[in-house]
Amino acid sequence: MTSLIAEHLLDWYAAHARALPWRGHADPYAVWVSEIMLQQTRVEAVIPYFNRWMERFPTLADLAAAPQQAVLAAWEGLGYYSRARNLHRAAQVVLREHGGQLPGDAAALQRLPGIGRYTAGAIASMAFGQDAPALDGNIRRVLARLFNLTLPARSPQGEAQLWAWAAEHLPPGSAGDFNQALMDLGSMLCTPRTPACADCPLQALCQAHALGVQEQRPVLAPKKATPHYTVTAAVIEREGLLLLAQRRQEDLLGGLWEFPGGKVKEGEDLPACLRREIREELGAEVSVGQALGVYRHAYTHFRITLHAFRCRLVSGEPTPLQAADLRWVRPADLPTYPMGKVDRQIAQVLLDEEQT
Repeated sequence: MTSLIAEHLLDWYAAHARALPWRGHADPYAVWVSEIMLQQTRVEAVIPYFNRWMERFPTLADLAAAPQQAVLAAWEGLGYYSRARNLHRAAQVVLREHGGQLPGDAAALQRLPGIGRYTAGAIASMAFGQDAPALDGNIRRVLARLFNLTLPARSPQGEAQLWAWAAEHLPPGSAGDFNQALMDLGSMLCTPRTPACADCPLQALCQAHALGVQEQRPVLAPKKATPHYTVTAAVIEREGLLLLAQRRQEDLLGGLWEFPGGKVKEGEDLPACLRREIREELGAEVSVGQALGVYRHAYTHFRITLHAFRCRLVSGEPTPLQAADLRWVRPADLPTYPMGKVDRQIAQVLLDEEQT
């Protein structure tokens, strides 16, 4: 039996659903790609990446056969690069163990790299018509307001209650539309700030709205202070070539290329940090020259301020002691090496210099 909440929500969705390129797609692979991209990333940012991805890797087999560097290059700019590496690994597992067909069962999906409970529920319901609940950020907020959840939404108890509500009101046979309707409602009307309650199809059923506390839901745990690190990077040039280091697979931004360097230690100035880092990472000695800019970036759990410097090799041949690989590359070839945001900014400065 369909609940009143599901009835109202599905009627609204039929009239107001967002037109998104992965909706109504015949291939579950497209739904899977979109759900991985949408983790921690807004729909507006994902759409152009999704369209380019499907042109570059139109099938799961195409993705599985692609080299990791091509996958990372296609992902560059979306961030959270472990998503791309896991997507690539999972495609290879599906090709090897499932005959190239993405499994339709939520439990089987969760056994693939990079697929957790929410993503498995979303794919199973949207791509395979399974009666599986889902709980992303938008759905979490909608349900926390609808049922006036007073527990922190991301606490174990809060999560358990939200999953229970999501499953309880799931309309049999329409779980995919129901989950997407909740996502759309959270994105379009039940927004984090100043929700448009007057336009909401669930206003009369919303407990938080009845109490006037909708903007205090969901309850959030206090944020921890975000650590900040000062970092250095060396632009080492030799005979017109620039030295790039590839990050190890197990490291943050694994598989991407960077200008080598690292964190400043207490009591260290920037040139001393850079000389030490190059010695430890590459087994070489450098002299530190002209500053090449200051770059700031925020990751999920910390922030950095990076100082880049031109450097010259003094002794030793660089060896990848703490890197997966090293390459001497022409400035014109920098765009072909997938990089994180900050290193791409440095590379662009060098490329602009080369072209002027």
